[in-house]
Amino acid sequence: MSFDGVFTHSIIHELKAKIQNGRLSKVHQPYDNELVLIIRQQGQNHKLLLSAHSQYARIQLTSMEYHNPTTPPNFCLMLRKHLEGAIIQDIKQIENDRIVEIHFSKRNDLGDLEDIALVVELMGRHSNIVLVNQENNKILDCIKHVGPSQNTFRILLPGADYVQPPINTKQENPYTIDQTKLFELLSTADELSATFFQENFQGLGKDTANELAHRMLETPTEPLGVWKQFWHELESEITPTLSIYENKEYFTPISFDSLGPERYTFPTLHDLLDQFYDGKAEKERVKQQAGELIRKIENERKKMVTKKEKLTKDLAQTTNAELVRQKGELLTTYLHEVPRGANKITLENYYEDNQPIEIQLREDLSPSQNAQKYFHKYGKLKNSVKIIGEQLELVEKEAAYLDSVLSQLDLATPKEIEYIREELISERYIRAKKIPGKRNSQAKSKPETYLSSDGVTILVGKNNIQNDQLTMKTADKNHIWLHAKDIPGSHVIIQDSTPSYETIEEAAILAAYYSKYRLSASVPVDYVKVKHVKKPNGSKPGYVIYENQKTVFVTPNKLVVDSLRK
Repeated sequence: MSFDGVFTHSIIHELKAKIQNGRLSKVHQPYDNELVLIIRQQGQNHKLLLSAHSQYARIQLTSMEYHNPTTPPNFCLMLRKHLEGAIIQDIKQIENDRIVEIHFSKRNDLGDLEDIALVVELMGRHSNIVLVNQENNKILDCIKHVGPSQNTFRILLPGADYVQPPINTKQENPYTIDQTKLFELLSTADELSATFFQENFQGLGKDTANELAHRMLETPTEPLGVWKQFWHELESEITPTLSIYENKEYFTPISFDSLGPERYTFPTLHDLLDQFYDGKAEKERVKQQAGELIRKIENERKKMVTKKEKLTKDLAQTTNAELVRQKGELLTTYLHEVPRGANKITLENYYEDNQPIEIQLREDLSPSQNAQKYFHKYGKLKNSVKIIGEQLELVEKEAAYLDSVLSQLDLATPKEIEYIREELISERYIRAKKIPGKRNSQAKSKPETYLSSDGVTILVGKNNIQNDQLTMKTADKNHIWLHAKDIPGSHVIIQDSTPSYETIEEAAILAAYYSKYRLSASVPVDYVKVKHVKKPNGSKPGYVIYENQKTVFVTPNKLVVDSLRK
């Protein structure tokens, strides 16, 4: 589900219950378009996340961790000046739109009470967070500045009058529509489709409209009753739900039957959003932060593909080595029949049931020298096969290493990116940037810790240096090592020599999730005691060989992964 007007209505209900009348104690701006406000209410601190991210705009309480920059941005400083110590007087939604106003009151330096609003506009790429002086309706600042050259209708700059985003007045607010108007709309509609509901009612995203249309179709003779029940559930029976339908996740304030039977419920909408957005917004930020690394690795990967194609082509040209050897043997056997000065001769090939074979000769060489020429050519071809084979093996190992780095970057946190960067510097794929006073942080890099249902500790390497350290130095030789079969992925260690099958399966899910096939079903995962895992001399970080393994098939599941976090 998108963060539509209906979900906004539900989230505000929860926010009011949790933080209204609370005091804003701290303001942080961890990222360009996101704020975290620490609200003190009834002896508890609550983290209020306000996001104007183009893809993940939202407002919610969160338990997720955010890392703040050393120097706060100007907008953060402005909020601290005007809002730290202020009391939240009200939180309200404009109509059923995705616009939320948080009203604060605070005494200024003169002791006068100020009314200041923080307006959160959840409008996709036009999302914004605006600080407004309610007394004169002037903008104090906003997280995204929008000048007249970008939008002639709404100027979002300090000192400008605040103008709300336009609202479609032809649409009805589904929460406040009177029964007569509602009955008229439902009874005169050509079809009670999702399109009809989106065209006639404010704030209905595609998923909400689809669910309402689905319910109408289930009970076509009672449209008014279906409508009332739907909105009654949204007002009084909130059931925060994460549905998985056609391999996509959807968050909804109540259960939507139109999204299939696979669903999970949460205590609050905020818990639901943390689950849904965990990794998504961060992955986007990681993509930006790791863009340089990803481009470099992808370029190196392309070079490996090109090199492999050339080597494979060269190898194909050596396939006649055995035939060259046979010609040398035949010339040696029939040496007395080969006339001096001939440019070719036809002999019986006893390697192929005495079938005739034509052999080219050099006229300036003796029969014996011609035979030696073929043996010499065979030796070169045979040696080429060996050299090309070795080069191909090296290319394939390097390509696998690069794939493993790309896979790790795909799930890395901002902090983990720096560990991967250091690994790539040590492997000479990139150059180190000289930053005065910067320490080597690789020593602080530690595997991620999980706890199985049986209470057994499971460790997961998040980069290749961690993988080497974990498997070859940290793990006991009788502990269990796991890895997704034949694909790039994390090394996983069960810190137990005789774990239950349930623990093995949970560790295998971790290995599958932290692999290239995390989005696949039925991923094969090998497991074996650590003593059967070896690292060849001179091999790339993270590369090992092993034997005596068993294999289990599992499907990666993020919910299971999150439930195992220690």
